[in-house]
Amino acid sequence: MSLTFTNRTAIITGAGRGIGKAIAEQLAQNGVTVICVSKSPDSCGAAAAAITAAGGKARAYAVDVADGAAVAKASEELLKEFGKIDILVNNAGITRDGLLARTSAFHWTKHIGWPMCRARWGRIVNIASVVGLVGNAGQANYAAAKAGLIGFTKSIAREFAKRSVTANVVAPGFIKTDMTAGLPEDVQKAAMGTIPLQRFGEAVDIAHATAFLCSEEANYITGQVFTVDGGMTM
Repeated sequence: MSLTFTNRTAIITGAGRGIGKAIAEQLAQNGVTVICVSKSPDSCGAAAAAITAAGGKARAYAVDVADGAAVAKASEELLKEFGKIDILVNNAGITRDGLLARTSAFHWTKHIGWPMCRARWGRIVNIASVVGLVGNAGQANYAAAKAGLIGFTKSIAREFAKRSVTANVVAPGFIKTDMTAGLPEDVQKAAMGTIPLQRFGEAVDIAHATAFLCSEEANYITGQVFTVDGGMTM
């Protein structure tokens, strides 16, 4: 199924590598102008350059997404530059403890979500984890943060729905990233035993699901959690 995007601009946080980069590339392939955000100017710059070289439209923007004041300034500048932001993908994670009000997703949604409401169209996709649904021994803080992100998404979905702005969650399982590549072999083997499809996913698997939720075709879907996990949580 081809996806429909009409003159759309997207912000993707954590777009310098891994899942965020794959999402930016997938949206760009569908004609979306993508703003690749990460803390590192080198990584987001390289991601945007690769997209542009492949024929897409991309802009790099380096900002510390954990810094609320910096995100407010970035949002103001990007809205002024592009006129509107139609799609927000909150992929960048903050692993240290912190209240939801201090997290990356909250900062970006606060400053980009309401302009979407005024425009009466928007897509917000928050990248969480299956750990936020089922928990994980030894990861209570991380699981709580991801569960909080799911609750946050459902709340803003209700708040923004009357303005035709949708908000959904994509919850990855074990995906091949720099982080999973560094896991000990016995840990990887144990994880594989929990996955009915018997393999780790690819970043592009998350990108495909995210792109769909950002498209016109997903206009009647909001407040939902989509697990992309090879069957782990079924």
